[in-house]
Amino acid sequence: MRQKKRFPVAPKSRAVAGLLLAAMLAGCAVGPTYERPSAAEPAGWKEMPTAAGWVAATPADAAARGPWWQLFGDPLLDELAERVQVNNQNIAAAVAAYTQAQAAVREQRAALFPTLGLSASARRSGDRSNGSSNASGANSVALGAAWEPDLWGRLRASVSSAQAQAQASEADLAAARLSMLGELVIDYFSLREADAELAALDATIEGYARSLTINSNRYEAGIAAQSDVLQAQTLLANTRSQRAALVRTRATFEHAIAVLTGVPPAGFAIAAADWKPTVPMMPPGLPSELLQRRPDIAVAERAVASANEQIGIARSAYYPSFSFDASLGRSSSRISDLFNASDALWSLGLSMAQVVFDAGAIGARVDHAKAAHAGAVANYRQTVLSAFQAVEDQLGALTSLAEQVAQSRIASTAADKTEEQIINRYRAGQVDYTDVVVAQASALNARRNVLQLQVAQQIAAVGLIQALGGGWQAQWLLPQAAADDGHTPR
Repeated sequence: MRQKKRFPVAPKSRAVAGLLLAAMLAGCAVGPTYERPSAAEPAGWKEMPTAAGWVAATPADAAARGPWWQLFGDPLLDELAERVQVNNQNIAAAVAAYTQAQAAVREQRAALFPTLGLSASARRSGDRSNGSSNASGANSVALGAAWEPDLWGRLRASVSSAQAQAQASEADLAAARLSMLGELVIDYFSLREADAELAALDATIEGYARSLTINSNRYEAGIAAQSDVLQAQTLLANTRSQRAALVRTRATFEHAIAVLTGVPPAGFAIAAADWKPTVPMMPPGLPSELLQRRPDIAVAERAVASANEQIGIARSAYYPSFSFDASLGRSSSRISDLFNASDALWSLGLSMAQVVFDAGAIGARVDHAKAAHAGAVANYRQTVLSAFQAVEDQLGALTSLAEQVAQSRIASTAADKTEEQIINRYRAGQVDYTDVVVAQASALNARRNVLQLQVAQQIAAVGLIQALGGGWQAQWLLPQAAADDGHTPR
């Protein structure tokens, strides 16, 4: 039988074949497939205030559309919110961290491609002997390339891990915005509530001053006792003291707003204005929606994804690594002949490295990565539970505060009527002035209590918005969205 003739395979052909084989093997990956960890998801909210009017009157997507602070309907607040987003330094730091994370993704992705380098050298050497000089030159230029094929998915896992970290940084940015804007809204409404209390105190102080004048005149006429004058003075002085304390509290809120908007407090002021204790009506939706709408949950989930990729990176150390290098260059004794030389120097190489014995170091790193993944899963589940708790707390607070405001208004109306009746009875000589002081203090406290409960309602509404994620959504967690690092937080 005639044998087929065998042709020798050139070394260059073997190298090319090796490159093709490496490229085919590049699809192998040793890391575990990522699955989002499960977490407890209740079917509904325990503290859903179904009886409260603030839930039923608003479309279901109210809290997830546009700038959420506009739901309060205050133009100055809207202006301050825009300034916070532009000038707040905590947000600026989060933006810088997100930009840094995106750069890290690009750096890891660059490792998937070959690197090219250009080198050049020029050297002249010689010796002096017997008064003569012998000199010679050596010049070279070379273009080199190197590539490490991603046989076991280590480089791709590094890219995926960096992408997850960038997405977590994006969620951190959203969380920073949500936190700073939440602080702004709370401080702003606290300031406006202080304005309302100051207005109530000013009106009350004016009335107390008139009462002191009347009692002083009655005392000088011998109609009233000196104790009536002293009690009127005490009530007036205490109320003025309360006003001074409230002015200081208002200034504190104003200073905080200045810092949030990125300016020194000395050059910032908010004029007193009427306050509208608006409480937006926002249904919280289903508990499962919270997993996409809270930035902190997104951060925790992306940490799990990054930890999952680290397992694959650690496992890849069990397998050999390959690298290819090639170079093409020219050399000449004279620079003028460098690019005219007929001969070119080239090289093509393949190298392999494999750990034979490391006393279990690779296994330890794999176990370390697995433990880190388990810890990230536990942290994710705890973050989800804490998020559910935060929503339940704010729902319960809104239900309770709605009832408290209703009852406090009834109490304030009754206290005002009692004050009026006691004053009339005092003028008729039926009661002592002590009864008037008690009735006036009770009426003032009731009016202030209504204002304080109303701002507490607004703060609880802000807390609910923050607990729901402020309308921000992590698109990479949605079934129809691909996980990449190109999202812009909303």
